[in-house]
Amino acid sequence: MISRISILAVVLLSVTSGASAQNNLANTQTDLISSDISKTVVPITSLKLVPSLKTNFLKMPSPQIGGRAAFGTGFCLDAVCRFVVTNYHVAIISSARRIKGRKIIHKYFATGKDDKSATVRFLPPDNVVMYAEKHDLALYELDKPIQGHRGLKFSLDDLQPGQRVDIYGYPFDFNPKRSLVRIPARFKAITTSDLLAFDYDPSDEKSPHVRGGSSGGIVVDRKTQRIVGVLCAGDEGETLALAVPIRNLVDFVSKVQPFVSVKTFPAFKNVSPLSVDLYPGFEPLPDFDSSFEPTHAGVLEHRPEEPDDIKLFREKAQRLADSMRNFIAVQSFSWGSGDKEPQAHAEYEVKVIGGDQKFRSYPDGKKERERPEFPLLNGWTSPSDQWAELPNMLGTEYKLKIRHAQDSEIDGNKIEVFQYRADLEDKLCGLLPLEDYILFTIGKTFYAGCHGEAWVGADGNIIRISQSLELSDKRKEYKGWEEVRIVLTYGLIEIADEPSRLAPLTILMESQHHDKRIYWCRGSFSNYRLFASHSRIVASAQGMNQMDQK
Repeated sequence: MISRISILAVVLLSVTSGASAQNNLANTQTDLISSDISKTVVPITSLKLVPSLKTNFLKMPSPQIGGRAAFGTGFCLDAVCRFVVTNYHVAIISSARRIKGRKIIHKYFATGKDDKSATVRFLPPDNVVMYAEKHDLALYELDKPIQGHRGLKFSLDDLQPGQRVDIYGYPFDFNPKRSLVRIPARFKAITTSDLLAFDYDPSDEKSPHVRGGSSGGIVVDRKTQRIVGVLCAGDEGETLALAVPIRNLVDFVSKVQPFVSVKTFPAFKNVSPLSVDLYPGFEPLPDFDSSFEPTHAGVLEHRPEEPDDIKLFREKAQRLADSMRNFIAVQSFSWGSGDKEPQAHAEYEVKVIGGDQKFRSYPDGKKERERPEFPLLNGWTSPSDQWAELPNMLGTEYKLKIRHAQDSEIDGNKIEVFQYRADLEDKLCGLLPLEDYILFTIGKTFYAGCHGEAWVGADGNIIRISQSLELSDKRKEYKGWEEVRIVLTYGLIEIADEPSRLAPLTILMESQHHDKRIYWCRGSFSNYRLFASHSRIVASAQGMNQMDQK
């Protein structure tokens, strides 16, 4: 429930309502709020000028400038508060560019008009927005953390009827100097729209109501002080509040910011994009041979038959590579070093047709490029198409030495682990570091020995592939770098009405210098869709088949 009001009204109300009884109540409530909550929940305010036509004394229309103010609430998602959560309907109507002085650099939406569950919603004063209530979530990414603010812990436990909670938000209350309000309530039930319903606590007659501007606030379990829901609506007459469950927030964040999700929701069962290999690097025995080499006469020797499990694994790797040959997605990157916050960001639309990829800046880029233009903090963390190269290498390169390691478990789910290795002489594992000369960049591909792991999930699909380039032999072209590590995760996605398909989800690239400094790039894929010509190709093929039948 976002509050909208004219800018003129905001000015008048700020003068006339400073001593209102409601404001006094808000101040009283603020005194009862712990410092942890007050450093987690933040107000979201936007002022927007709106041109309009007014009729003057000559009965002629003349342009005028009016305006509207929008009010909502948000809360810190992560430990340092560089990400702020609110409702979709707050973010889509608000024109806020900053929160607590920090610039908003990106907005992520969990729903919209293309959501299968979307319905038309009327928001005051005159907005018609289409979205799904159960996905009424948005995420703001800020350029820097909000100083002095931090996130709270979350709870994924089921709520029990009558369970005591507190609702926190910044209602407008006819005073632009908004105060954080606490509303005692009890859990009532889950609605038919999969929202959490709460009754205001009837034992507290002085409790304020959920008013406009509170949307995007939090519902906190009174006993554990963990967030259990995101406030999205309220009915003052019925003293009823509705909230989006935290499970929906976890699903949303894990898709748009998987690296943030794994730190914020450690109990959520998913393959971590920051995961490490389960076993030491694969060192094959001297008699291990899964490759074939030409003899001195140039005739290929017979390659020993591979075990059935290795054959099946190669088929799975090839199936993964084939499933990623045609799609369009948004690829987001961030760069940093050590444990610091990211120092640079970039976002591109990647279009893959027949396995070839093109990039353009997102969302307004016009020119397509073979490679994206990265903000070079160092040229050794510039990922390319490893998400496609590694599955293809595992599926087709028979010089690669592969073995089935001991199976393991991730969050209670069984996984098969396959290890692989290639030597420098095989020239299978390469990298193209870029040297920055200010006006231009130069890159030259080099090769190295490598090893890594591939994990196969319970459904038989590859869910993770890693690769470590071995640079410790101090060759000149390595320029003091000791190791480059790449971790890729994959999963099933749905595009339009097509069957689920495998696709890349995240990419992590880390480079360690001889002085032990570690630089990284973290990338994720989102907003998947098929390229526009796909449907036309399918339609044409169907038409030709019908003509052939005639």
